[in-house]
Amino acid sequence: MTSSIAAEDEVVELAADLIRIDTTNTGDPATVVGEREAAEYVAGKLTEVGYEIEMVESGAARRDNVFARLKGADPSRGALLVHGHLDVVPADPSEWSVHPFSGAVQDGYLWGRGAVDMKDMVGMTLAVARRFKRDGIVPPRDIVFAFLADEEAGGKFGSQWLADNRPDLFEGCTEAVGEVGGFSLTLPDRQGDPTTLYLIETAEKGMAWMRLRAKGRAGHGSFLHEDNAVTTLAEAVARLGNHRFPVVLTDTVREFLDTISEVTGMEFAPDDLEGALAKIGPLSRIIGATVRDTANPTMLNAGYKANVIPSTAEAVVDCRVLPGRQEAFEREVDELIGPDVTREWVTHLPALQTSFDGDLVEAMGAALRAEDPAARTVPYMLSGGTDAKAFEEKLGMRCFGFAPLRLPPELDFAALFHGVDERVPLDSLRFGARVLDRFLRTC
Repeated sequence: MTSSIAAEDEVVELAADLIRIDTTNTGDPATVVGEREAAEYVAGKLTEVGYEIEMVESGAARRDNVFARLKGADPSRGALLVHGHLDVVPADPSEWSVHPFSGAVQDGYLWGRGAVDMKDMVGMTLAVARRFKRDGIVPPRDIVFAFLADEEAGGKFGSQWLADNRPDLFEGCTEAVGEVGGFSLTLPDRQGDPTTLYLIETAEKGMAWMRLRAKGRAGHGSFLHEDNAVTTLAEAVARLGNHRFPVVLTDTVREFLDTISEVTGMEFAPDDLEGALAKIGPLSRIIGATVRDTANPTMLNAGYKANVIPSTAEAVVDCRVLPGRQEAFEREVDELIGPDVTREWVTHLPALQTSFDGDLVEAMGAALRAEDPAARTVPYMLSGGTDAKAFEEKLGMRCFGFAPLRLPPELDFAALFHGVDERVPLDSLRFGARVLDRFLRTC
């Protein structure tokens, strides 16, 4: 008889193995690497303990995804989707203290690209899935484990394709959990003592990558020229990039701020909201980006020779839009760029928001409190986007971010996402595996 192995006993090894598989997603299908190798690794670890898996290419060669379903005690209940992505953003080894694909374990951390985004959660999920199958644990409801490609480029060759072309893989799923939530935030309470809040993601801003284009009259660079596409575009980009969209407090953000105020006594005055948010520390970079829409110019393209005035100029702008704000946002953008600049959406994925209530939310809180009795959960909005967009919009699931981590108070967690020296504390990984194990046994 095989002896039982707890999820926390192998989560570090699994996450480290995954980090060592370079799954860099450049956004260009011709240069993406490693997703198939990572999917084969996951598939092997699942079949090793008895799962029947399905490995699916999602719209392009070597963009592989792995699915496994664990039957629950009550087939009449909706299934729960537990999803994580296998791809990571690029990393320049010359900038890192360790090689970004080394999976180094040192100084109490697991280091490497994907350590928090999101091979930590993939490792936890894989460890718990293996433990359940080995030990014959039957969860209350069916669980679909999904390990996905292409999240870092919007999911065109991952979640979006799967939702459009293989909805059968998600049969019966009514709720989903994935990144980015369940992590701790330590703040002083009203008496000045540290208190630990765990942030559950219940909302995401919309992701809209926009191309701006200006046209003008081509000509010689030495002439006087009043119809220069570069000038027209540059002025519009500057207006848009320097613009501050209005503060709008969604239900999720308002509940987050109210809870922080209740626990800590902090006040968040509307006339200096972003200044007040600085009190919560480095995480204010994420929270501050969820009180207004943003439009950040990220790419420029014009011309082909120094002495030739081009007839066209283009820019790409990364727009992140609050729930319910899309129409107002577009009107504001059109006023800023003016009539001489056109716009089109390169990628357009909607915002999502759900309420912070129900049995699944209660199960998250109970699992956290079992490991950290003082834990208090609070909803928050993610300023970025995840694969949840496809599952909510196209398949009607209620989606949450829940990748539990108890973090050292001094760790700048937000800076690790897509950052240099990305790493996750080993104790946090083991904590997360224990919490996820409890959660999936009670969900």
